[in-house]
Amino acid sequence: MPKFFKSLFGQVLLALVVGVIVGFVWPEAGIKLKPLGDGFIKLIKMIIPLLVFCVVVHGIAGAGDLKRVGRVGVKALIYFEVVTTIALALGLALAFLFEPGVGMNVDPKTLDAAAMSAYTDNASKLTGGGTVEFLMKLIPSTVGNAFATGDVLQVLLFAILFGCALSLLGTRGAPVTNFIEALSHVIFKIMGILIKLAPLGVLGAIAFTVGKYGIGSLKQLGMLVALFYGAVLIFVFVILGAILRMAGFNIFKLLKYLREELMVVLATTSSDSVLPQVMSKLKRMGIRDSTVGLVIPTGYSFNLDAFSIYITLAAVFIAQATNTAISMSHLLTILAVALVTSKGAHGVPGSAIVVLAATLQAIPEIPAIGLVMVLSVDWFMGIARALGNLIGNCVATVVVAAWEGDIDRERAHAVLDGLPVPATEDDFDAEVAPAPVLA
Repeated sequence: MPKFFKSLFGQVLLALVVGVIVGFVWPEAGIKLKPLGDGFIKLIKMIIPLLVFCVVVHGIAGAGDLKRVGRVGVKALIYFEVVTTIALALGLALAFLFEPGVGMNVDPKTLDAAAMSAYTDNASKLTGGGTVEFLMKLIPSTVGNAFATGDVLQVLLFAILFGCALSLLGTRGAPVTNFIEALSHVIFKIMGILIKLAPLGVLGAIAFTVGKYGIGSLKQLGMLVALFYGAVLIFVFVILGAILRMAGFNIFKLLKYLREELMVVLATTSSDSVLPQVMSKLKRMGIRDSTVGLVIPTGYSFNLDAFSIYITLAAVFIAQATNTAISMSHLLTILAVALVTSKGAHGVPGSAIVVLAATLQAIPEIPAIGLVMVLSVDWFMGIARALGNLIGNCVATVVVAAWEGDIDRERAHAVLDGLPVPATEDDFDAEVAPAPVLA
């Protein structure tokens, strides 16, 4: 047992249990522990822009063949759009099959509009100008501003340009390439230090939740929340499981390999908190650096699978709860608009509600004020959203790598089976290797 608690997984699990006890027995003390969770997430977010920049630039500059890098990017975007569309359709199908909102008979006039004001304002900003405006937002006003605001897509755009320029310079760009490689080792070492604080972050986050909402809040979430959790489980184990099986891998083994990261995300409801560690683990599986560096950061904005399920499921739920009749054209509109509004929402304050509000703006018949109902349980749905999005992006990276031939299959299977494998620099930088390594 002591050996178990020496592992990050064991420490996080212990912190989760202690957090529930503290929040239940001493709710006021649990609420005061909130800064532990918030501080941990802020520490991780602090290094994400620089981490993404270093990983992407080094991956592209080290790949040599820019055409191959371009192929990986195109294949990733194709995969993202196909799988996201499946997720959106799954949300719609389950909403109509189980009808979670039918019978509520909510009068939109009785709902508090003040609670939605901040979200609807952000929704207008998100959809204003349509596709052209969205594309323009990918371009930062200055390079420094992209890093200062932590906009992953803007950092990614600059990193791709920087990496391509270094690759075209050849030997003349070697000193800069070597510097960025060395800098990336420093960033991963920082991440290795910060990740040791994960148990404290988990303790603070879960203690606050139980202390504020009560122990019953962890189970009495209503049919909408239960249906959403079921939808995410179906998507992960059936749809993503089948896709990963076609690529030659097992979804259960991948989830076991990522169990530490999934525990942290479960407690903090933020996939940002494990982004660096996930990238290290995927590279340790034998996936090429450039593929991990392109697919994971891009997927954080373009491949939000569980997020997509949430949008369509919640939109139909609001229509059913307010007795609003919706036609097939409305459903197709929800699908089309959600494909656009869900992109780039990562990092937007209250992004789930904001994107849902932005989607409903295209369908005036559905009262947007109905979002107040969803807002009351949004935090609980956020747990499954974060977990589903993270798993979806990890699966996407493995599948795209297999599609492009950028994965060492023998090493990947050995890692997933928990067998000893030769150590890599990432193991020592991030200190995340869960299995014995050979010197």
